[in-house]
This record gives sequence, structure tokens and C-alpha cells, in this order.
Amino acid sequence: MAEAAQAFDTFNLDVMYALPGQSLHDLALDVQTALSYQPPHVSIYHLTIEPNTVFAKHPPVLPEDDSAYAMMDRITELTAAQGLARYEVSAYAKPGHSCWHNLNYWQFGDYLGIGAGAHSKLSFAHRVVRQVRFREPQLYMEQALKGLPVTRSGDVARSELPFEFMLNALRLKGGFSLSDYTERTGLAITSLQKGLQLAEQKGLIARDFERVWPTELGFDFLSDLQSLFLPES
Repeated sequence: MAEAAQAFDTFNLDVMYALPGQSLHDLALDVQTALSYQPPHVSIYHLTIEPNTVFAKHPPVLPEDDSAYAMMDRITELTAAQGLARYEVSAYAKPGHSCWHNLNYWQFGDYLGIGAGAHSKLSFAHRVVRQVRFREPQLYMEQALKGLPVTRSGDVARSELPFEFMLNALRLKGGFSLSDYTERTGLAITSLQKGLQLAEQKGLIARDFERVWPTELGFDFLSDLQSLFLPES
């Protein structure tokens, strides 16, 4: 890591917390060790137990929710002391070092994935398309040589666009502009009105005539906030 710090103007460190058996003291040591390398960007993730994994079959004992929240508060304190601001729910950066790649995702921008298993999001005048390329490298090469590398391609339903947008945009501390929503989804801002009103009543967002952004409470309960924009069945 010392070599990376010497060779590059910017670099990132990934840190996980709420690990099996981890205490608040252990977490602080982990973060302090990472920050000792003076990284301009740090990504910090809560451990998630994914289905169909060994952890899911044999669940470890994880810290209680209250302990995990205390860890998050400690992370914010330690990173702030080093001049890193929390600009995204899992990302902290010094001024000028926010990750452009991830910001494009969170702002519902487009991207073209090339290679085995790559994903793409492409916007057109009246639709948004998501694509997935063949995952197995040999099969991908065979299909790509035929000009058919995409195994799955489909339009995002208009009813799902509000949730898709908010799933990404609400990860950013600065939220999003109302004009960006209409430009990138093709929908009127009224399509969000019900969710915005409910989120504001719960104290999960703040807004003005130009922007919407998550509050500290909204950041802490981001999944609950995002779920308010799920399409109605």
C-alpha cells in the first residue's frame, strides 16, 4: 500500500465492518490502520451475508444492529478527522477525489460493459435498456465472434424507472436535482411525488425547489428510504 501511495495521485482502500466477533475497538484499529496510509478515498462496507454461500448455510455470529450503528458512527468520526467527507453511503473522500466511475452509476448515467459477464445501461429517447453479456469466457468469445455477445437485453419498465433512479441517486449525500430525474428517466417529477411526501414526513429526505437529498436518518435507513419508491403492485 505504501507503494501505491507513492506511485499514484489517488487510490482507494476497501474496509469491511460488522464482521463476526468484531468489537468496536477492533473496528477502530482496522480503520486507523487503513487511514495510516493516507488514502484519498476509502470505501467502507457493512458485511452482508449473501444467499447460496457458505456463510448463509452456516451463519456466523455477527454484531448486533446497535453495535453496527456505533461502528458506523466511529467510522464517520475517524474519517472526518483525516479530512475525508462521506459523499456516498459507503464512500469517503478528500476534496477532488470522489470516484467518477461510481458517481456515474449513482447519478443514473449510462455505461457500456465489454467482456465476459459485463453489464451495460444504455439510454435512448424513450427507453432505458439493460444488457448482460455471456459470463463464461469461452462462450463469450464464441458468441462475440458471431456478433452476438449479449445473453440478456431488456427495457426497464417505465413503472420501475422511479425506483431504479432512486435506488442509485439516494446513495449520494448530495442527492439529485429534479432536472436530472426528468432528463434521465423521461418522467415528470410528479411520478415521485407520493414517495417524496412520505419520505419527507418520516424525516428521511430534505428538499427544495431544485434538489432532493437524504438526511442523516435517511442515510442510516437507506433501504427503508429506497423502498418507498418501489412500483405499486
